[in-house]
Amino acid sequence: MKNQISSTGDLLVEASPSRGWKVPFFTIWTGQAFSLFGSQLVQFALVWWLTQQTGSATALATATLVAILPQVLLGPLVGALVDRWNRRVTMMLADGLTAAAIVILALLFATGLVQVWHIYVIMFLRSIFSGFHWPAMQASTSLMVPEQHLARVQGLNQSLFGLMSIGSAPVAALLMEWLSIEGILMIDVSTAMLAILPLFFIAVPQPQRILDAQVSGAATTFWHDLKEGFRYVWAWPGLMLIGLMVTIINMLLTPASSLQPILVYNHFQGQALQLAWMESAMGIGMVVGGILLGMWGGFKRRIHTSLLGLVLLGFSLGSIGFVSPNYLWLAVVMMFLSGVATPIIDGPMLALAQAVVAPEMQGRVFTLMQSFASAMTPLGLLIAGPASDALGPQIWFIVGGITCVLLAIGALFVPAIVHLEEGKSIHTQARLGEQ
Repeated sequence: MKNQISSTGDLLVEASPSRGWKVPFFTIWTGQAFSLFGSQLVQFALVWWLTQQTGSATALATATLVAILPQVLLGPLVGALVDRWNRRVTMMLADGLTAAAIVILALLFATGLVQVWHIYVIMFLRSIFSGFHWPAMQASTSLMVPEQHLARVQGLNQSLFGLMSIGSAPVAALLMEWLSIEGILMIDVSTAMLAILPLFFIAVPQPQRILDAQVSGAATTFWHDLKEGFRYVWAWPGLMLIGLMVTIINMLLTPASSLQPILVYNHFQGQALQLAWMESAMGIGMVVGGILLGMWGGFKRRIHTSLLGLVLLGFSLGSIGFVSPNYLWLAVVMMFLSGVATPIIDGPMLALAQAVVAPEMQGRVFTLMQSFASAMTPLGLLIAGPASDALGPQIWFIVGGITCVLLAIGALFVPAIVHLEEGKSIHTQARLGEQ
């Protein structure tokens, strides 16, 4: 472990990726966990407010659309900036600006001036700030955590998301009985401050290539870095195909997820408590899935583990579309199974990406893949809202579930996907040859 003095005179403790990494990393991680909890409280409260105020699937689809658009439009630009900027400062600014946006929304609620479009604007801004924070944190993790522990950290992340889903939905539903919505919003502001505080004292490592460029004065231009990110992904067929798969899946499943409140409210005749049951069931499943993955470890090829999880996800979500209004409990069980599948998909896939993608490229690669994943989601949402108002949201669960199963089975017969992990050294040699 080594220490630094910041430009403001603060003592910064920097993690070594080989020793002494746990205390610095998990101090930051704990602050981010509190912030995540606050964000999920706000997300639940705002979505349920929109559900009660409008009763419209189109309104919920629009809310999801405005939250996704920045990821689609700005993702590649954001990734290039994250790889150039100080990642610690990037995370601090992202959390701080998110808190500022929530304060403004709380004031609108407190003064009785809030309108539905205000919610959309704040969701849009939060998505922009999150678009900087997520790749900065993911890219920093691979430099703070030894490679052999990346899968464990991702499993821990998945369990954390599950625990948050278990607790945040019922806590939010309970708080909505006791507090005004602006009170819930201010909880999010407080947890954002807890996320920022450790970053004042703990340095986040920069990729060696960036540090060398800063010392030599031979830093590349923004546009060079942006084009390099596109070339890196384009030259790796396995990454491109994974991006295409996720694009199709998100186009179908994101609308299904955003329409879940309408499914509960209109189809199952439920209220906020029943929606909390659904979300908590998924959270419990994520914890169980994370524990199973930790005990089992997955297949030797991490991609096989992710594809198995995708089959389970497709089966469980597709089944929800066939559940009759009198069997809410069965839908809750299926949501539990979809939660079990989530860490089995995401944990190995994120660990794989952090292990095989060069550290100085990770900001760009993560945001490019995120942009690919979200590229067709706006189209799905534009169709899903009006169609679900007319036909019911169940259709999206059915089509999305079947698609997940078919894609997972098909991927097993594509060598570029199956052998993605072995492509690291080959891809690196190809890049060196180009240079």
